[in-house]
Amino acid sequence: MSTTKVSFPNSKGEEIAAVIDFPFDQKPSAYAILAHCFTCSKNFNGVRNVSHGLTQNGIAVMRFDFTGLGESSGDFSDTNFTTNIEDLKAAYQFMETEYEAPEILLGHSLGGAAVLYAGAELDKVKAIVTIAAPSTPDHVTHLIKDKIPEIEEKGKAKVNLAGREFEIEKHFLESLKRKTIKEVMKGNRGKALLVMHSPQDKLVEIANARRIYESGHHPKSFITLNNADHLLTKKSDAQYAGRIVAEWVKKYVEEQEKVVVRSKSHVAAELDVEDNFTTYIKAGRHDLVADEPEKVGGDDYGPDPYALVASGLAACTAMTVKMYAQRKGWALTDIKVHVDHAKDYAHDCEEQQDSSSKIDVFTRKVEFMGDLTDDQKKKLLQIANKCPVHKTLKNASTIETTMQ
Repeated sequence: MSTTKVSFPNSKGEEIAAVIDFPFDQKPSAYAILAHCFTCSKNFNGVRNVSHGLTQNGIAVMRFDFTGLGESSGDFSDTNFTTNIEDLKAAYQFMETEYEAPEILLGHSLGGAAVLYAGAELDKVKAIVTIAAPSTPDHVTHLIKDKIPEIEEKGKAKVNLAGREFEIEKHFLESLKRKTIKEVMKGNRGKALLVMHSPQDKLVEIANARRIYESGHHPKSFITLNNADHLLTKKSDAQYAGRIVAEWVKKYVEEQEKVVVRSKSHVAAELDVEDNFTTYIKAGRHDLVADEPEKVGGDDYGPDPYALVASGLAACTAMTVKMYAQRKGWALTDIKVHVDHAKDYAHDCEEQQDSSSKIDVFTRKVEFMGDLTDDQKKKLLQIANKCPVHKTLKNASTIETTMQ
């Protein structure tokens, strides 16, 4: 994933801070806008990780801070649900002018309610996704219910939300009393709807998801985020949501033809330091993820680098054997290659300088299925040792590293 910082003016001319996450060295198949939850920001972990799940699957995502939050200018006390919708529309207009009109709107929590309202006014939006969203904007008032009498009486009050102090004014409460969900969804007729929610969500009960889904029009879908909390604090839950959205939306958004890596290299990898050891890889047209096991401090979201090397050996072995048997016309029906990697003491290494040094040892076991003679199987085993990756690993290699 590559990220570009951008900014654009809101309806009052105040600067809104945003980032666009692009698929790593790949032309986006579509553009999306992702709206964060109430008092959160574009850099909130749940939002970032949902975006990662989408970019891994070819979709570019804009994340922005609503007015008065994060790095955006303006005063939060001057904002309300109406200004959130206006910010979303401003983000859409910026993307349409500078890049491409977003066809996908996603919103988390109150941001989910906002995309439902904004989507009804944006003709080029083809798909709307809500994640842990309330079915009515005024659901958020339960977070500040102790302060509502003071807000009603004095016109404003200071509230503490997630350890931060905000000033809430009366116009904020009034802006939450908008159209019913059924009225809103009439404006979204013709747009695909995906509702995602956790049955264990204690902040916004799953009954909200039912009301949104029932008020929507086909095509519509519901996906359970089982065991996830409201804020998607587990990275795996958030990235799962992003991957599911990317796959679901293909049905409703026309995909552009993917292009190969734009760099001169066939394979490229990127590791954002905030992602621990999770590394995103572009191998030609294909997306991969590498990681380290939890026992060494990783998140185990993908195979470790040595597992990827062993995978290359196993795949190359199977391909080489298959090509040879096919050329010979032999009745080979299936090939299974099992590879283990370890480091062993290099007692028999001719170039060893230190008797305690270790070398990499790949143990490979091959199974041949089909109506084959013993002689044919022996020959295929010899061919397995001639696969190109086998030769590369066995021969000494030179790696030249430069800065780009």
